[in-house]
Amino acid sequence: MSEKGPAQNRMTIGNNPVFRDYYETHYRRIRGHIAYLTGSREAAEDLVQEAFIRLFHSPPDHDRVLPWLLRVATNLSLNHLREERTRRGRDRVMMEDESDNVITVEESVIRNQEIRQTRKALNRLSERDRVCLLLKFSGYKYGEIAEMTGVEKTSMGTTLARAQAKFRKTYNREVRE
Repeated sequence: MSEKGPAQNRMTIGNNPVFRDYYETHYRRIRGHIAYLTGSREAAEDLVQEAFIRLFHSPPDHDRVLPWLLRVATNLSLNHLREERTRRGRDRVMMEDESDNVITVEESVIRNQEIRQTRKALNRLSERDRVCLLLKFSGYKYGEIAEMTGVEKTSMGTTLARAQAKFRKTYNREVRE
């Protein structure tokens, strides 16, 4: 997209071929991002649609559509996680066992226990800390994480170090229980 004002940009996004191009180009990445943050493919399918609906109805007034979509997807994911936590209770959020894996029963039990402990430890962190860690270990750079989460770029190293320390402490407590 070229340098246009907000009104012109909205008209360009609302134009079906342009919107369709954004949708086809970024859909899989945004869906994967949401699935990673929420831990749910089903939730990702719903939330990615919501992100693109927001792009269609209220596009950004700048040309950086992908970072904007990632930020919207992150916010939608955080809202979803908060709603899930409220529904299930703080200490009852656990990942479902995957029965489709072809591994031994012993390996499955150990892997599922580790996944539950990791997910449980992550869910006990604040949303900001959890999202920052997940994004960092997904390969995002400090600047990208800062833009998606709203944390100052200059504070990102400290924020991540503290989040990792909290995760380690929480995870070690989970393993001992």
